[in-house]
Amino acid sequence: MPFTSIPWLELAVAVGLLGTLVVGRLRDPLTAANVCLAFVSTLLTLCIAAWVAFAVDPTASPQGVLTYLLGRPVLMLDELNAPLVPGIALLHWLTVLATARTKMVRFSFSRLLLGAAIRVATFACLAPVDLALLLLIGVLPPYLELRARKRPTGVYLLHMGLFIALLLGGLATSGTVSAVLLMAAVLLRSGTFPLHVWVTDLFENGSFGTALLTVAPITGMYAALRLVLPIPTPDWILQSIGAASLCTALYAAGMALVQTEARRFFAFLVLSHAALVLVGMELHTTISLTGALALWPSLALSLVGFGLTLRALEARFDRLALTEYRGLYSSCPPLAVGFLLTGLACVGFPGTSGFLASELLIDGALTVNPIVGITVVIVAALNGVAVLRVYLLLFTGKPSTSRVSLHITPREQTAFLILSALILLGGLLPQFAISNRHQAAEMTLAQRATQ
Repeated sequence: MPFTSIPWLELAVAVGLLGTLVVGRLRDPLTAANVCLAFVSTLLTLCIAAWVAFAVDPTASPQGVLTYLLGRPVLMLDELNAPLVPGIALLHWLTVLATARTKMVRFSFSRLLLGAAIRVATFACLAPVDLALLLLIGVLPPYLELRARKRPTGVYLLHMGLFIALLLGGLATSGTVSAVLLMAAVLLRSGTFPLHVWVTDLFENGSFGTALLTVAPITGMYAALRLVLPIPTPDWILQSIGAASLCTALYAAGMALVQTEARRFFAFLVLSHAALVLVGMELHTTISLTGALALWPSLALSLVGFGLTLRALEARFDRLALTEYRGLYSSCPPLAVGFLLTGLACVGFPGTSGFLASELLIDGALTVNPIVGITVVIVAALNGVAVLRVYLLLFTGKPSTSRVSLHITPREQTAFLILSALILLGGLLPQFAISNRHQAAEMTLAQRATQ
């Protein structure tokens, strides 16, 4: 069978589901972590193979089991999602690799594999009906986690129930009504103010790893590009998405500045950046959409890296309060460097992977609407101040005298080195990523123009 005809994506999803069953039967946390790492490494390799096969022959149509059963391809790559699918797998691989032993006891690796399979399938879907079905299935892993931890589920169920109703209503109707319902579903899934409470609740009551992998990929952006942007919709609908997202970005950035608990700070930081990506989509010009599409994977990688550093600190100190200077730098410089690098990458600091993408987004926004462009700059500045504030609180001040060992493990060190390399390499050599995202932006806008 030719390399390009192998159903790599179906194999990747199958590996994730098989891993869920196998790891779920293991009781030793360390064994479960190692077996999960083997499965997620295989899943990542298969996703990379799918990307390579697409690059070799974009017109190839792999014939897998789903194609045979349904009579049509289900999991496919195009210019938009080709680099996103292996990126999603990479985020799960890094999360498993960076999980400290103290976190292994409370973290479900089987649900991580289930979530990985669902998210890879979601980002590999092109058809609206298939995508909607996977978006609905995707609400289950966080709910199962909250139930398993015996934490409150009311807030999450309320918001996800509304999301399901809006999504199904949008698919069942047509015209402007369908577009409005789908837009509302996308905004809710993205945590847009005032429907953002489920995100902070998930970070508060769920495990850090599950909350991180649920929110950081910014799935709402993919849903917007596949469900809302391609259909003939009035401009005011996209403008509404942009206005709501811009308000959310500004509100969340301000909230991140005043948080006294690390998880809530991180939740608002994620919400602010996710909203900025949606702002770039609403402007629907080539430059702004290119900036948004380039910023999207860069943010996902940086936010996951930033979250993993906070998670590593939590593994040693439990929940972190931002009410005093802890002076942790002297105890563990690698964590401090990783925290600062990934945090600055989130806000598009020069030399990081998000710098040029942020510049494109700001330039496109200023061209279309100077007020929007200035607001985007203010949001970026507020987020940068918030990151530096938390860095100073955690790592500066009187040196820590804690007896807790802050030395990072070899697995954590490997994860942070890979993250740092990808962030810096994306900042120093951005040409390939920007060129690829520019082609995806042109393809997306061309599809909208033909509707």
